[in-house]
Amino acid sequence: MTVLAAAVVLAAGCATRQPAPVVERKPAPVPAQPAPRQEPARPAAVPAGKPIATHTVKRGETLVGISLQYGLDYRELAAWNGITNPNVISVGQVLLLSAPGSASTAVAASAPPAAMPQPVPPTGSVATPLAGTEPVVESRPPVNTDKLKVEPRGQRLPWSEKALAQLSAAGPAVATAAPSAQAPTGPPAPAAGTPPPAAVPPVAATAPAPAAEPERPSGGTQSEAVDWGWPVKGKVIAGFTEANKGIDIAGKKGTAVAAAASGRVVYAGQGLRGYGKLVIIKHNEIWLSAYAHNDNILVKEQQEVKRGQKIAEMGATDADQVKLHFEVRRQGKPVDPAKVLPPS
Repeated sequence: MTVLAAAVVLAAGCATRQPAPVVERKPAPVPAQPAPRQEPARPAAVPAGKPIATHTVKRGETLVGISLQYGLDYRELAAWNGITNPNVISVGQVLLLSAPGSASTAVAASAPPAAMPQPVPPTGSVATPLAGTEPVVESRPPVNTDKLKVEPRGQRLPWSEKALAQLSAAGPAVATAAPSAQAPTGPPAPAAGTPPPAAVPPVAATAPAPAAEPERPSGGTQSEAVDWGWPVKGKVIAGFTEANKGIDIAGKKGTAVAAAASGRVVYAGQGLRGYGKLVIIKHNEIWLSAYAHNDNILVKEQQEVKRGQKIAEMGATDADQVKLHFEVRRQGKPVDPAKVLPPS
């Protein structure tokens, strides 16, 4: 009986058990991919500016010597650097070799503003609505008002002489109404049944511009319109070398020294060691000439002189004998005077 009762209880328990619920599972919604991050626009690269030319003062240098080295007027060099006493400069002092406004460093053009980056959704799990509960939104493309056409609308006409005459007779209003209609660059196509036009003979090519005049052998340049002449007549006792920087012409004390070319006296004095009483003439922005060891100076600074005009008298100041040391400089660089002077 005991076994039978247990079997009855076990059967009753199995009869009352509910079946497991069946739930239809749908695939999990795929999370929306985050929009690609837009890199902010980088400002346009600014071209490197032209470096400002400078000179660092070394021991034993003078403002006059530095000016001669670069083919400048020492007064202008002093003004550019705020020097009130041209005789006083310091070792290590950095000098501008051009006017502060003319030595251009590149001005950075204002770069366009950087584009604002698009917002980036946070990474990780993305909340998505339940299936069947998404709101229905009608998607319409954005309207670009810049491309809306305004009446009146232009009419596209095939290219022909008749159409061109109609457009010309209609006035400027018709021409401006359809700016997109452009005439073809080639000749109009002939109408049907019309014989082809006669071939037009080719037009002779325009003769090329004459080539520039070759440079004359005067130190590799055309002397930049400087009419040179000998400052004195005499024997050349020392030629041009890297150390001499000019030529030495022998003569007698008191012999007239003439300007080798027209120009402006930028220095007249005895402030440059090794040159004695010195005259420097600037002929243009390229060329200048120097006359050293004079016994007497007959011109003043900023004075305009003509070619052949007497500017000094030969002497032996700061020299071992009476002579004229004559230099020609192109943008401050010494040039052999024999290459620019006429044959003696």
